[in-house]
Amino acid sequence: MRPLCRWLFTILAFSITLASAAADNWNGKRAAVSLTYDDSLNVHLDNAIPVLDEYGFKATFYLTVGYPPFGERLNEWRAVAANGHELGNHSLYHPCDASQPGREWVNPERDLSQWSVARLVDNLKVANIALEAVDGKKERTYAYPCGDMSAGGESYVAAIKPLFVGARGVKSSIMQPDQVTLFDIDSYVINGSSVEQLKTLVDDAIAKGGLLVFLFHGVGGEHPLNVDNANHTALIKYLDKKREQLWVAPMVEIAQHLKKQPQ
Repeated sequence: MRPLCRWLFTILAFSITLASAAADNWNGKRAAVSLTYDDSLNVHLDNAIPVLDEYGFKATFYLTVGYPPFGERLNEWRAVAANGHELGNHSLYHPCDASQPGREWVNPERDLSQWSVARLVDNLKVANIALEAVDGKKERTYAYPCGDMSAGGESYVAAIKPLFVGARGVKSSIMQPDQVTLFDIDSYVINGSSVEQLKTLVDDAIAKGGLLVFLFHGVGGEHPLNVDNANHTALIKYLDKKREQLWVAPMVEIAQHLKKQPQ
């Protein structure tokens, strides 16, 4: 074999090996995407779920159980779960650490800096019971309200591990399996993003063969952190075009998959 041919063959073989390794990481696909939606918003039921269902994608909805759109539309959330979406735990009343900058809006009764770890854990246990009453499931993931991972100045991460398969944080990166911290899974907070920006994140995940987690709040309104409904729909359509390369799944399925991988 001539040197140039040998070199080209080696490069091709190496590329195929890398592609195969990435597919092994992500349930037979090149990369993984998880679509997550926080705070039990009406727009999730009205805007996000219809387009997800139209294209057959399953997502995670991190429900704040004490918020009105959860209790007032309980049967709709039950149908969402029955259709394969995850109802994730986002606490009862979304406690956040008011001692952090820009947190003047936090209700003093829900100031996580004044809570104990035990109080927070009890809160999450009750939320789990409420969610299980809706979907009948024992396993789910958690999303840290405001990304805060401590109560009363003490980390509560270890204390919630018996309650969940994993937990989503708010740091932004596309992760390889060995880079995923199951109880602080990185995500991209989406706010005002253009279609091009959303597509670029997907393309980057495919190029790197990694895990990309989207974190949505408003989808066409209802929250200060918002993505235009048309842009959200365009993202779902783009994921559909890239379906052969992407494993799109709820966080709980991705976390369960990663737990089975050799460390």
